[in-house]
Amino acid sequence: MPFIETSVIIPDGDKSKIWEMVKAVEGYTLFMEDVESIEVLEENAEENWQISKWVTRLEGRRMEWTEKDVWDDDTMNLTYHQIEGDLSKFEGEWVVVDTEDGVKVTLTVDFDLGIPMFASLLNPIAKILVQKNSRAMLAAIKGQATKA
Repeated sequence: MPFIETSVIIPDGDKSKIWEMVKAVEGYTLFMEDVESIEVLEENAEENWQISKWVTRLEGRRMEWTEKDVWDDDTMNLTYHQIEGDLSKFEGEWVVVDTEDGVKVTLTVDFDLGIPMFASLLNPIAKILVQKNSRAMLAAIKGQATKA
C-alpha cells in the first residue's frame, strides 16, 4: 500500500490563517485545479469532525469518495479517512507547524487501490500520481497563503 508524505514551507505565513484554510475543505475548489467539488454532508463543530464528499481528477481520471475529517485546533492536525469511495483505503493527515523558515504544512496520504492482482504494476504509478497531486494541493495552499 503506497504511503506519501509531502510538505511545503510558507515563509512569513500566518499559522492560524493557514490552519483555517486547511480545515475549510469546501473552499479548495476555488484554488485547487484538480478538485471539482467538495460538499460537507455533516458537521459536528463541538466534536471537531465533518463528513465530506469529494470529486477530483487525478491525471484526467475522475475520483469520488466520502471521508470523515477530524481536527484538533490545539495541535493543528487534521486526520481523514475514506468512509466510501473508489479506493479500498484512503486516509492520511494534514499538519501545520511553525519552523525557523516559516509555517510548514505536511500532507500524508496512505491508500490502497484494492486490486491485489495488479498492485505491483499499478501501485508505483498511482504513488507518483498521488504524490504529484499532493504537491499541487500544497502549492495551492501556499499560493493562497501568500496572496497579498
